[in-house]
Amino acid sequence: MSSPVFAGSGLPQAVLNFSIQLMSKHFFCYNDNFYPEGTFVIGPDSRSLKYGDGVFETLMTNKRIIQLREYHFERLFYGMKTLQFEIPKYFTPIYLEDKILELCRKNKHNSFTRVRLMVFRGGNGLYDYKRNLPDYIIQTWNVEHSQELNSNGLTIDIYPGAKKTCDKFANLKTNNFLPYVMAGLYAKQSKVNDCIVLNCFDRVCDTTIANIFIIKNDIIYTPPLSEGCIAGVMRRFIIEKLIESNFNIIEKLLTIDELENADEVFVTNSIKGIRWVKQFRNIEYRNKNLKEIHTLIQSELLKEN
Repeated sequence: MSSPVFAGSGLPQAVLNFSIQLMSKHFFCYNDNFYPEGTFVIGPDSRSLKYGDGVFETLMTNKRIIQLREYHFERLFYGMKTLQFEIPKYFTPIYLEDKILELCRKNKHNSFTRVRLMVFRGGNGLYDYKRNLPDYIIQTWNVEHSQELNSNGLTIDIYPGAKKTCDKFANLKTNNFLPYVMAGLYAKQSKVNDCIVLNCFDRVCDTTIANIFIIKNDIIYTPPLSEGCIAGVMRRFIIEKLIESNFNIIEKLLTIDELENADEVFVTNSIKGIRWVKQFRNIEYRNKNLKEIHTLIQSELLKEN
């Protein structure tokens, strides 16, 4: 039997994989095994490729310690249960953490590292599935990470092309991320740093890669999860720490008018932490209170590590 051919290359897959191994010193992990970057491992029948049937986490490691580890794995496994995966006994947070750190070592990532862990339903099938066990892929990249608040504030706009639903899947980080992908393209075309995605009620939901907060009269507001926003790990951490530190923070429905009349605006995610938004359309915001919030959260993150 002849070797399978990688689509479009004209080369047998075995030859192509060997060539990749010679050229690449960067690896990824797929179902317990490590492969050179660029190796073909996913076939056209993958349910993740066809339907986005899975969930993912974007994590940060610092000196090979996963930041907010418990929060990330809690969200991942909640997402898997919501999507009705059959989770094997060995497939635990400790198991996945070991694989992540092994990959970091293999890729010689010693400082700040961005990790993408994608879990998807194995096997093929049409809308029904023939196998309900999780497959997974882990990738890592070195990233530049500043612990200072960004001095050049972000500019943001609203993406008009999609509205986020408020159903049971809205808070999950699923592999079907199309509204956010298109909002990201719109932001690039509009020459802004990020775009807000509204929910089906035309209220503020979140942004392409972050949760959003506003400050008005020294009170901090952010949309509740019932508004359809992603259940951000950094969002959760910030809310908990602000409450512990007696900041006045409220989860409430946010309208565009309230965004326009805010004193300060910031966005958060697990890789960039807190980022100051300077401008929404023609409206500019200051960052007086945000500097204090940023200092507090950075201090709390250092305790976590």
